[in-house]
Amino acid sequence: MQSDRIGRIADWNTSGSGTDDRATTVSGRGARSSRTQAPAYGAGAPVNTFAYFHGEDESSFSVVDNARSGTARRSAPQSVGRGGRGGATAARPQVFGRGGAAVPAATRGGRGGARVGGAAVVQRGARRPGWRDWERSQRRVREASISAGPDWEQLGEIDFGRLLKLRMDVEDPEDLASYGTLYAYDRAYDRVSVRFDRPLQPRDRVHYNPTTSEDPVIQEIAASADNTSQVFITDSILALLMCAPRSVYPWDIVVTKTEDGKVFFDKRASGTFDFVTVNENATEPPLELNDPANGPAPENNVRARINTPGALSLEATFVNENFGFQVCDEKKTLQFDRPNPFHSGPGAEEGVLASCGYRYRRFNLSTDEEDPVSIVVRTELNAFIAGATPKQPNQYINVRTLNEFDPRASGAGGAPDWRSRLDQSRGAVVATEMKNNSFKLARFTVQSILAGADSMKLGYISRVNPLDPYRHVILGTSNFKPRDLAAQMAYSLANGWGIVRTIIDMARAAPAGRFILLKDPNRQIVRFFKVPWDFEQPVEEEDADDDDDDDAAVPEDE
Repeated sequence: MQSDRIGRIADWNTSGSGTDDRATTVSGRGARSSRTQAPAYGAGAPVNTFAYFHGEDESSFSVVDNARSGTARRSAPQSVGRGGRGGATAARPQVFGRGGAAVPAATRGGRGGARVGGAAVVQRGARRPGWRDWERSQRRVREASISAGPDWEQLGEIDFGRLLKLRMDVEDPEDLASYGTLYAYDRAYDRVSVRFDRPLQPRDRVHYNPTTSEDPVIQEIAASADNTSQVFITDSILALLMCAPRSVYPWDIVVTKTEDGKVFFDKRASGTFDFVTVNENATEPPLELNDPANGPAPENNVRARINTPGALSLEATFVNENFGFQVCDEKKTLQFDRPNPFHSGPGAEEGVLASCGYRYRRFNLSTDEEDPVSIVVRTELNAFIAGATPKQPNQYINVRTLNEFDPRASGAGGAPDWRSRLDQSRGAVVATEMKNNSFKLARFTVQSILAGADSMKLGYISRVNPLDPYRHVILGTSNFKPRDLAAQMAYSLANGWGIVRTIIDMARAAPAGRFILLKDPNRQIVRFFKVPWDFEQPVEEEDADDDDDDDAAVPEDE
């Protein structure tokens, strides 16, 4: 064309004609104005002179469904990685990680993709470990500690939401009597660490923990002429009632009201009241052996068999008692006013007595002067620490334990490995235990407060081998003030006394007889039943006796 300028580069891809089209071809930052831009060679030529057209083949057109299917789709290893959320393109089959090591592209996923380190690739829509695990614990069905009989009459029930709203301030108690002998605490165990651990050595010692009605001292106090108390209980039962809203596992307490209005709280002889629980408050507590999560044939799985709630509770009770026996120096003793009241008479056991002191204390729970209510409690102390000088008084302590069974087992509650974290991050370990064992630690703390202990020693006990529940090692100890520990756990002592006073009022309003305070196994509810005096006698034995009598009478009739 005559209008084209010679010496310019030919632009055969320019669309349109004229100066208006040429002005729109240059845009963006730094673009020159159309008035100053020289036209490209060939711009004035017809548009279709050198253009190439490709005809579209519409015969292969098909409708594609973009709806997300309900099942997870599997992708090839080349297509899982960095492309999008958890995806990758085949153009980058591998990337380089730290240190220059080649890492497959599938391990560079984003959200929902695989992780570096050989972990399995988690596809979108697949169930990840730990996802919505709280639903499993809520769906778990537990059995009651004792089955309600057909002749049981329910007198009332209280849900935990109401119990948490109760408040009552109680003054310092009155000491009535003290019995037993205490041994000195061996301070060498305060220097135990993960690096310098000590094996837990089982010791054969005699320790008495009778129920309330079988306590001769309580019977003497209740029968005395100058007695003004109406309720009698032990510190273990009282601590359970005061911490009831934190409990998860089922429990029961026997309540007996006499004709003269006295109320006794007892534990059942065949119950599991004195056993220590493990990870009761964890998001995913230990599994039962028949739980489907253990897979087929769980009896052949050693880890599943030794980590059931019952097995762990028995192990924790064994560890708790033996640690209390081991940390005491039996060469240094402290005698209370009177000797052990249970180590004499026909029912006394032979052997060396354990370090234990009993303090009988009276608490005033009255809200009205016209209706006084007082409670007599038998409390326990485990050891003492002598004062630095003769003028300084001795300190009473209680000894308890926290035990680690297997960090990788189901029901561990996300607890860190104590051997690697206890010395460096003890606070994190204690915080995890407060979450997983809130009820147990609260009971330990309340028992120490009721007994008037100055401090509480917590021992950290772990298995020598995660698959061996019979050998243990002491990894360390901690010292806590009971009231400070209660504040750390957000436990209110006033709330505990309010719960106790409410339950006492229920028992006092009932007629004379025997009752059961039963915690529902699957709901946060406490029920109050009136039961027969012989409710613990199995029905099968009675039927069997009747059948034997009938069989014996047949020959006589013939």
